[in-house]
Amino acid sequence: MTGLMVSYALCQSRTEPPCGPPVYCARTDWNLEPYPDTPPLLGSAGTSITDPNFGSRIFRVSDPASDLAGRRRSFMTTASAEQNTWNADSTEFYVHVREGQRIVYDFDPAKMRLGRGKLVKAPWQADPDFSYVRPNTLYGIRYLDPAFQEYNVKTDEITRLHKVSDCFLLQKGESANASLTVSADDQRFSTILGPQQDRNYVIYIFDRQLGCRWYNTQTGEIGGKWGPTGLISAPDRFSIHSSKMSKSGKFVWIDRGESTVGRSWLVWEVDTTKVTSCQSYCGGHLAMGYSHILGPLGDYHPLNFIIRPLNEVTKTITTTKPPALPSERYWYALHISWNHINTEDSNPACLSTYSAYNPKSQGKALDTMAAGENEILCIEVDGKDHKVWRFAHTYSTAQGGFWSTPRGNLSQDGRFYLFTSDWENSLGIEPETRSFRTDVFLVELR
Repeated sequence: MTGLMVSYALCQSRTEPPCGPPVYCARTDWNLEPYPDTPPLLGSAGTSITDPNFGSRIFRVSDPASDLAGRRRSFMTTASAEQNTWNADSTEFYVHVREGQRIVYDFDPAKMRLGRGKLVKAPWQADPDFSYVRPNTLYGIRYLDPAFQEYNVKTDEITRLHKVSDCFLLQKGESANASLTVSADDQRFSTILGPQQDRNYVIYIFDRQLGCRWYNTQTGEIGGKWGPTGLISAPDRFSIHSSKMSKSGKFVWIDRGESTVGRSWLVWEVDTTKVTSCQSYCGGHLAMGYSHILGPLGDYHPLNFIIRPLNEVTKTITTTKPPALPSERYWYALHISWNHINTEDSNPACLSTYSAYNPKSQGKALDTMAAGENEILCIEVDGKDHKVWRFAHTYSTAQGGFWSTPRGNLSQDGRFYLFTSDWENSLGIEPETRSFRTDVFLVELR
């Protein structure tokens, strides 16, 4: 075989890896990418544009005509980026309409084609989770007289899985007012119970085979139908701001509420009475994997993240190494989505960032001071490198309150990212609130 033929054969046998999770082809440099003078011109819901700076496709999910009630209300993603708003095969996802209604969309991931939205008809105040194994199944918790429920998004059929009062007696006025979490095998469910956020006090677990288990954070008592019971060994007593369960169902992360907000968060090993509090680098929002927790280091850069094992939270591993910011002005990367799961916790996590200094003016370019600011990003967490992939600008001023911030939700296959944007306040005005509208957008991650 001649040298030319050998070279050709080697080329034929060598294939380039595809652009997509867990290894993306997006930019990983730290060069400043200023916003264009005006935001890209959008079409109606169901159309897409290409980000002029990063080259990713941005797909518009909603517009004023998408409101099934005809009220032209804003659309938005869920309050928590940890919520699993995509189904198991990326053919369905749900979004919010202002005032709390949820709409499920059919989606063709190959053609990036959007179906008509359908209202979720379930008695849930808090956000549900899609199943990790059953594409048409949402899991939620009934608000009053709490019960874990299964909802078929095709038929609207609701099936009760477990009623809380069969195991734990709530006081008058107490409810399930917080989001639900489902383990990756659909076997365990967790939620928070009590009077309201920051005053809630019960972590409640339901296991399909074992039954109920609960942790009263005000008394320190653990009880239920399985596992060791009694008082935790730690002296901590507190109320709850928020909480999520790991994908394995073995750990629960707990963020303190009321006067204890800002103090160290805690981890409960569900099959035991062991509760451990974070001792260092304890600020910011976090995301749960199977057996690790991911969050910000909280030092010189908002994109400096650390990962730590849930059974040894004092051990920290740095995942990213961004350069120092060029000024003291700070910007925010608060909500992390880590729904592209594997048991090794090695798949990337994704997020969006925003700045408190963004202009409020309509159609004015966001004042970006460093790479990564006002952008949609994914971060490498497998320890092989410290990549931060940059996919798109958010075009969100984040100046219209919490719901205008570009919180995002990663699909279970790591290919798509839903986020909220006011598109530099260019989406029109809500007739009822007279505020700038927000809509939901989708970025293809490659």
